[in-house]
Amino acid sequence: MTDTAQKINQWFANHMEQTAQAATTAGPDIEEVANAFVTTLLQDGKIIACANGNANILAQYFCTALLNRFEQDRPALPAINLGADATTYSAICRDNRFNDTFSRQVRAIGKPGDLLFVVVDDGHKANLIQAIQAAHDREMQVVVLSAREKSDITSLMHPEDHEIALNDLAPHEATPLMLLIINTLCDLLDHKLFGG
Repeated sequence: MTDTAQKINQWFANHMEQTAQAATTAGPDIEEVANAFVTTLLQDGKIIACANGNANILAQYFCTALLNRFEQDRPALPAINLGADATTYSAICRDNRFNDTFSRQVRAIGKPGDLLFVVVDDGHKANLIQAIQAAHDREMQVVVLSAREKSDITSLMHPEDHEIALNDLAPHEATPLMLLIINTLCDLLDHKLFGG
């Protein structure tokens, strides 16, 4: 076997091991988060997502699946990714308020009964922490999907909040698992809300 073949096999073996571990440890949390999303939507709330860097792709993917569709045709579900609006994001940063990039938007459009969904793949940044604090100020529930356990964000969580935490993975390891978790959440949402 060549060095390249060994490297390929190692990547796949590591991914399968991490996936199996996540299925065991995150399963109950995934179900709780799906139920929180469903409750929010059934009570006319919306899901507001935010993330930094590459995790923003996952937040946008999730919102797109809600606004459009996942696998089945169904009514659109209210979701917005705060990181998708590059103009607003850059305007807030331009005014030297990077830490306010999401919290300012949460305070403007969030309301009691809405839910903030935070995706964190590379540590816990001040702007995400401030977004969570803003959500709590607006009486919003918070859900965090994190690549790491026992983080700064964990200490901010209220009893009604939920966290799906992977086992301290690097961003490149966490991203495929987070996508799998998001796909699972989308499927559960469709099933719980629309059957099938």
